[in-house]
Amino acid sequence: MVVDKSESRVRRMFGQIAPRYDLMNRMLSGGTDVYWRWRTVRTVAPEADGPILDVCTGTGDLALAYWKQARGKCDVVGTDFTHEMLRLANSKRDHAGLSNGNGTPGTVFLEADTQALPFDDNRFQIVSVAFGLRNVTDTRKGLREMIRVCRPGGRVVVLEFSEPSNLLFRSVYQSYFKHVLPRIGQLMARNQEDAYNYLPSSVKEFPHGQALADIMSECGLGDVRHHPLTFGIATLYYGIKPFPGE
Repeated sequence: MVVDKSESRVRRMFGQIAPRYDLMNRMLSGGTDVYWRWRTVRTVAPEADGPILDVCTGTGDLALAYWKQARGKCDVVGTDFTHEMLRLANSKRDHAGLSNGNGTPGTVFLEADTQALPFDDNRFQIVSVAFGLRNVTDTRKGLREMIRVCRPGGRVVVLEFSEPSNLLFRSVYQSYFKHVLPRIGQLMARNQEDAYNYLPSSVKEFPHGQALADIMSECGLGDVRHHPLTFGIATLYYGIKPFPGE
């Protein structure tokens, strides 16, 4: 059965689970998602100049991790099309007191669909997405938009769930994802969109490993690399936007 990833369903679903989204991420990953973001901002580290964009930003964790890694030397923009998530992202930023030297916010959160980003071409040094690309209705359209707004020589980064290669570990992981996670998730973050059954189904259906790397190359990125994290539960992908004529 094909997972329903229509914009309206995804927006409703994440709006409903937004208040407990961070708590559930920490509990269901054992806090490992924090390490995955830490690894991401160091593997694809920011340079001194040029803004950074984090799409499908949710409550803003990767956007804020990039701002901290850059030590306030470049602006970070986070976008998401779920208003409830952005409200929490803004609250998290304000509570942390993150600002540039002139007192303005170092990270700005805007409501926008990844498939139609409201930015000029060739603007950002890094365009990232963490655990959100598989929720975009048209994966290739979302990737091409990310590449469009990335500057030549800049990097596009995808952090996404995947499936472990070890057969024994994969069996345990799939059993947990299929039977345990939905029950815990629904108990703690009740919603009408069956969000925590959607999660394992969307991960299983979404391409991972070399298959997703190939799609990134097909969409226009060069030198695409991917590294499995924590036995392959997640994978970090990144590629470079070529200069014209390359």
